[in-house]
Amino acid sequence: MVGPPRPLFVLFGSSIVQLSFSNGGWGAILSDIYARKADIITRGYYGWNSRRAVKILDQVFPKNDVNQPSLVIVYFGGNDSMGPHPSGLGPHVPLQEYVENMRKIAVHLQNLSKDIRLIFLSCPPVNEVKIHENQSPYLSELVRTNELCRSYSEACIELCQELNIKVIDLWTAIQKRDDWMNACFTDGIHLSEEGSKVVVEEILKVLKEADWKPSLHWKSMPTEFSEDSPYDLVVSDGTKTINASEWTFHRQIQWD
Repeated sequence: MVGPPRPLFVLFGSSIVQLSFSNGGWGAILSDIYARKADIITRGYYGWNSRRAVKILDQVFPKNDVNQPSLVIVYFGGNDSMGPHPSGLGPHVPLQEYVENMRKIAVHLQNLSKDIRLIFLSCPPVNEVKIHENQSPYLSELVRTNELCRSYSEACIELCQELNIKVIDLWTAIQKRDDWMNACFTDGIHLSEEGSKVVVEEILKVLKEADWKPSLHWKSMPTEFSEDSPYDLVVSDGTKTINASEWTFHRQIQWD
C-alpha cells in the first residue's frame, strides 16, 4: 500500500476491460484524466461471461475489506451474447440468465458500501464482416451478430433502470459515428483508440451529470499535493514560480 490514499476506481469485466490499457484504450485515457486524483485499476478477464464473473465476486470484491472502491465500472455481455455452440461448451449465456447474473453483480457491489457508485456499460455493437475476416482457424466459428448484441444491451439497460444504476448505452453511442464499423474496432469486436474515446466521453458525461456527493467528476476532485511551491517552474521574469499541478495541455483531447 502506498499513500496518501486516493479514491479507487475499479474497471470490472471481460476483454473490453482487460485490454482497456492497450492501444490508447479507455482505461489508460481515464487513468491520465484522473492522474493525482484517483487510482484506476482493472479486473478484466479475456473471454469471460457473466456466469464466471458471479463465481469470483467475493474474491475480487471482498465484503469485509476496509478500503472499498468509490466507483466500479462493470462490463459483461459481449461473450454472453454469442450464439450457443452445439457442444454446450463456450461462453454463451441465455439472455434471462445474463440479466440475473448482472443483477447479482449489482447487488453484491451495492452491499459493499453505502458510498460506492456504479456505472454499467451495455454491450457494444460489432462489425460482423471484420469478425469473419479475422476468424481464427484454431477456433470454431464465432456467432456474434449486431442483433444479438442489441438484445443483450437493451436487457442490461432495462435492468439498470430497474435498479436505479447509471448505465451507458454503448450499442447506440458507438453507432452514432458514421464510420463506426471501421474506426471503432481493432478486429470487429475489441475497441480501437477511437472506440475507446467514445467510451470515455460517455463515462465522463455520466460522472459530470450524476448527483453524487462527493462528485467523482475529475474537475470536481482535488489534485494531490497541488499547493504552490518555490520548487515549481520559474516564470520568464524570474519573480515567482508557476504551479503545474492542473496542466492538461499534453492531451490531444481536452476532456470535459
